[in-house]
Amino acid sequence: MKDGFDNDKYLKIQSEHIKQRIAQFGNKLYLEFGGKLFDDYHASRVLPGFKPDSKLQMLLQLAEYAEIVIVISAVDIEKNKVRGDLGITYDKDVIRLRNEFQSRGLTVGSVVITHYSGQEAAKSFRNKLKRMNIKTYFHYTIPGYPSNVKLIDSDEGYGKNDYVETSHPLVVVTAPGPGSGKMAVCLSQLYQENKRGVKAGYAKFETFPIWNLPLKHPVNLAYEAATADLADVNMIDPFHLEAYGKTTVNYNRDIEIFPVLNAIFEGIYGHNPYKSPTDMGVNMAGNCIVDDDACCNAARQEIIRRYYNTLNNLVQGNAAESEVDKIELLMQQAKITTDNRKVTVAAKQRGAKSGVPTAAIELEDGTIITSETTELLGTSAALILNATKHLAGIDHKVKLIPKNMIEPIQKMKVSYLKGNNPRLHTDEVLVALAMLSLNDENCKKALEQLPKLNGCQVHTTVMLSEVDRKIFKKLGVDLTCEPVSKKGRTLIG
Repeated sequence: MKDGFDNDKYLKIQSEHIKQRIAQFGNKLYLEFGGKLFDDYHASRVLPGFKPDSKLQMLLQLAEYAEIVIVISAVDIEKNKVRGDLGITYDKDVIRLRNEFQSRGLTVGSVVITHYSGQEAAKSFRNKLKRMNIKTYFHYTIPGYPSNVKLIDSDEGYGKNDYVETSHPLVVVTAPGPGSGKMAVCLSQLYQENKRGVKAGYAKFETFPIWNLPLKHPVNLAYEAATADLADVNMIDPFHLEAYGKTTVNYNRDIEIFPVLNAIFEGIYGHNPYKSPTDMGVNMAGNCIVDDDACCNAARQEIIRRYYNTLNNLVQGNAAESEVDKIELLMQQAKITTDNRKVTVAAKQRGAKSGVPTAAIELEDGTIITSETTELLGTSAALILNATKHLAGIDHKVKLIPKNMIEPIQKMKVSYLKGNNPRLHTDEVLVALAMLSLNDENCKKALEQLPKLNGCQVHTTVMLSEVDRKIFKKLGVDLTCEPVSKKGRTLIG
């Protein structure tokens, strides 16, 4: 995929802009950090050239100025809320994040447990953190939050919270996921700092929507598709338009909460340093797009991928029909259909001819390779073999894994492990390929091609097993699947 984003420029101007914002507020800034600091693959997909760890690298340039505060909600601790991308609970992710930050030379000052109202699980987690010598603070539930400004801006509101001790000019406030209370922690600290005579500032770092791109730019539409489950809507910032006469883009939650934030700021300082939600942001990503067409094309592909993922989640009971409806509307606005995804068309065409589950992969040079289910191999396993043979320059007729090796594996799966599907999954094929590579030069060459699958596009005409999905994810492949069972039954209209 052609790069459309200048990552080096981004690292430079983003860190400089944050330094300017720190200076604007007398050398103390609380920066609410939205999105993922690690592995931001959404940004790297819609802004080709953006590195998944760009935000982390940017922070490393500010390491001498910064410390990190990790926020987690007591409600999420009590409910054992799980990060969908990692499959671990939020409380475990707090510890993981701390270790990741510190291993990269960043200071983690403390953990704040928000929405605290005496939950036993939150107490236990705090005790666990204390045993690890991690400073931990409680922030309490405030009745009527966020509209009861009079209570919020009082000693019984923000003043009741534990004061989080910090020592650096930049305090980055982050969390395992949304709804953790990052903004409330920042504002509470502003109140507490002001009581101590420190005029600290607040800013917000969200990569999307990109404020200086058009409202219906594909990159911003892709953000709406990515947050369809949160019902986020991109909007023109009316406060910015009124104050400056300039059109900028923000999202509904920040716009809706701004009048409340304005009142809270006025309660703390007597005035609000910001005239709009856009003013609060520090995101420079829009200034680093160097090829708009490349980013538009990448974003359109992301919308299609999000559509298929949401269809699959709906089938599995993990999404609402309204989410599918929303992304279909976004596809109309972007003037795209699923036929704009090349591998979707190729997989369907082969499936129409063969009458069995099929798959297609688009390689880095644009080559399309297809596969189909056989008696020995599932379509995903066959696809990986076909793709690696092509990349290694091995004749397609060559059988990398002989039938007499596959059959004993099938017998074990069905006879001994009581499985229903004798065909080899992707993980089983890769293990067999690795074993054969010790003595077979073709298998060795094929195995060495696996890194080249990173960033490739794959579509299958059936929903895949969890095993196959995980293998594709580990290979860095962007996968989509038709909402169809392996028996060929369409699961959704």
